[in-house]
Amino acid sequence: MAIEAAAEGRVAAVPERAEMTPAPVLRPVPQGTPEGAAVPHVSDLRLLGETVRVALGAIRVNKLRSFLTMLGVVIGVAAVIAMVALGRGAQESVNARIASLGTTLVTVMPGQVFGRGIASASDRAALTIDDAKALEQRGTYIAAVQPELSKQAQVQFGSANTNTTIIGTTPNYPEVRLYQMAAGRMFSQADDQATRRVAVVGDAVLQNLNVMSADAIINQNIRIQGQQFTVIGALAPKGQGAAFGNPDDQVLIPLNTARFRIVGSDRLRTLNVLAPSESTVSFTMADITTILRREHRLRPGQDNDFNIRSQADFLNTLGETTQAFTYLLAGIAAVSLLVGGIGIMNIMLVSVTERTREIGVRKALGATRRNILLQFLIEAVVLCVMGGIGGVLLGGGIAFFAGRFAHWNMSISPGSVALALGFSAGVGILFGVWPARRAASLNPIEALRYE
Repeated sequence: MAIEAAAEGRVAAVPERAEMTPAPVLRPVPQGTPEGAAVPHVSDLRLLGETVRVALGAIRVNKLRSFLTMLGVVIGVAAVIAMVALGRGAQESVNARIASLGTTLVTVMPGQVFGRGIASASDRAALTIDDAKALEQRGTYIAAVQPELSKQAQVQFGSANTNTTIIGTTPNYPEVRLYQMAAGRMFSQADDQATRRVAVVGDAVLQNLNVMSADAIINQNIRIQGQQFTVIGALAPKGQGAAFGNPDDQVLIPLNTARFRIVGSDRLRTLNVLAPSESTVSFTMADITTILRREHRLRPGQDNDFNIRSQADFLNTLGETTQAFTYLLAGIAAVSLLVGGIGIMNIMLVSVTERTREIGVRKALGATRRNILLQFLIEAVVLCVMGGIGGVLLGGGIAFFAGRFAHWNMSISPGSVALALGFSAGVGILFGVWPARRAASLNPIEALRYE
């Protein structure tokens, strides 16, 4: 009787337990048609369209519940987008910082001292000014050598003072380390040979000394460790790199001035060497190894007492670290996305129970198991995809405001957006299959009798 009434455009008296979604009017299934077979005279495309409309109608009927269901996916996707953007931003910041130091720069640092096969925890091998001279004189694949003596010291200007790094170096420091002069000039070789008390200050030092502009401090006197120096130049800012300290917080003085007046030693902190080109960096490193082993009188088979690192080494090491950091953040954020998927499965199971009579009516009107399965699966996927889109917008907003107001380096890639959307759709399919199969397996007669 229910089928005959439906054919006349109405549904026989069926008490409603929950708000029912209008079902598409389908032709009755002829007797003998196996369950799951296509209905005659109705194309698969039309059936699919009807199923999609019914699924979307069910979502529209329960707007608040649909929104709350999507909220878990929205938060999960937003967390993934924001965390991946933070990790990528950190990696790009590291890459930019290393590139700003020069891709052909090779750094030599003192190595560990070994005594009877045991490494000393306190003492390190010495790199001296003589090592720098040997590299400069005998190096074949060496374009420039820039040694550094360093010491933390107090700098005073007027009533202001700051604790900063004093670096004794050679006049080629700006060329080797890719710095620009904001005002004044770099000290000369004559200043170095005469051990003149002249200084070139970094941008952060000017700010700490309350100097408004670089030009204002040129030819002014400052005190370094109680000794008077004349400022002859100021470096242009490079920007702070968290993994490397602040490259603008330093004061440069001539190498011999630092050796005899400030540091009191010729032991270098680092020795920077410039390769002629990126393709010759490996030859430069081999050249350095040969010359320094000879200078340090190391026997064949004996370990180097110095360490050589190129910018590519730093880039690879820090790149691996930040990539692992990104994966960790994304993994933590993905847990919330899985929790959102479980919430969707729970709500869909509740929906199947509430709409048992509706499912019975649809099956009585000719809907197949495939139609019912597809309807509930589409509902779950649509909820997850809509939540994914909302999460992308929310995550993008978080990344934008974090970069704008917190000054964090954030970078959103199209790949992470596509991955988050695809993952959210996958969550919809994964957690929507069980409720959809449960709905499709209901017996139409028992469903119509459900109270």
